[in-house]
Amino acid sequence: MGLRKFVDKIKPTFSEGGKLGFLHSTFEGFETFLFVPNTTTTKGAHIRDCNDIKRVMIVVVVALIPALLMGMYNIGYQAGIEGILPAFWFGFLKMLPMIIVSYVTGLAIEFAFAQKRKHEINEGFLVSGLLIPMVMPITVPLWIVALSTAFAVIIGKEVFGGTGMNVFNPALLARAFAFFAYTPQMSGEAVWYADSKTGATALEQLASTGDMQWSVMDAFIGLIPGSVGETSTAAILIGAAILLFTGIASWRIMLSVFVGGLAFGYLFDAVGMTEFPAYYHLLVGGFAFGAVFMATDPVTSAQTNTGKWIYGFMVGALAILIRVVNPAYPEGMMLSILFMNALAPLIDYFVVERNIARRKKLIKNVK
Repeated sequence: MGLRKFVDKIKPTFSEGGKLGFLHSTFEGFETFLFVPNTTTTKGAHIRDCNDIKRVMIVVVVALIPALLMGMYNIGYQAGIEGILPAFWFGFLKMLPMIIVSYVTGLAIEFAFAQKRKHEINEGFLVSGLLIPMVMPITVPLWIVALSTAFAVIIGKEVFGGTGMNVFNPALLARAFAFFAYTPQMSGEAVWYADSKTGATALEQLASTGDMQWSVMDAFIGLIPGSVGETSTAAILIGAAILLFTGIASWRIMLSVFVGGLAFGYLFDAVGMTEFPAYYHLLVGGFAFGAVFMATDPVTSAQTNTGKWIYGFMVGALAILIRVVNPAYPEGMMLSILFMNALAPLIDYFVVERNIARRKKLIKNVK
């Protein structure tokens, strides 16, 4: 293969002792992105598989594509562009700069940290770089995207040691930073449409009036205003199917998030605190997107099977609790997931301790 031969030819230049040996980490990052590494582990118990972390991250990116494409079309649709292709092209041109800024900013920081530490390039930003613009309103200034991305990568990942060591989901951390630092650009009735059109999202309408101007089918398909990735529940479910089929996402977490959300939704509906059906919560806002792509993050979620059920249920329940009880903050999925990210290790700790105590008791009874 021509590309393989070319990479092998220039590899000595970037190896230790080579003319550009100081760029070894950067070269290794590009090489392992193009080809599966030919190295094998020599210590510990490991599963031998051709699908390394980069390949797993690429599958997640593929799962995001349906929501991304539908979100691009919806940008043009909400702006009043007629025709499928013109509407999509309009949204594509609006979204592309945000994606470029996110990837350039995040990867530049990760490459710089890898070079400084002489470590391998982390793979996690392949997903985070796409998630960050997908959870932002389309009218957010590009400098806010860049600043939020830098905050998420430096404070959310690198200070903890990089990919696999972070406590909080980086994409949600970027959105949280932007939301609390630049609230006017991130929420309200003037940020969700392109150009001169303004208006409230479906979730904001439900929170203020108990009803929305769009039909349930519009909300399911994704023909409502909102952040690019969160509007189409149908496209999100396609991504969920890909993640579940490939075994990348935990079905326990995904299912329990929806169960927790519906349980609290019906609870608040029963006591008269909401004026709309509980399942509306699953169709509007970032609930479905968060349940599929954020809550299931294997690094920041619970690791034990029992812990995954508890973690997921609490994510869904807290999201609805925040939506209903706090009238000033109609969307609760971001805060819910970040809060449970912090509690996930504690949940696993108690689950493991409970299992140890149960086994000790079993052994004692046998004796």
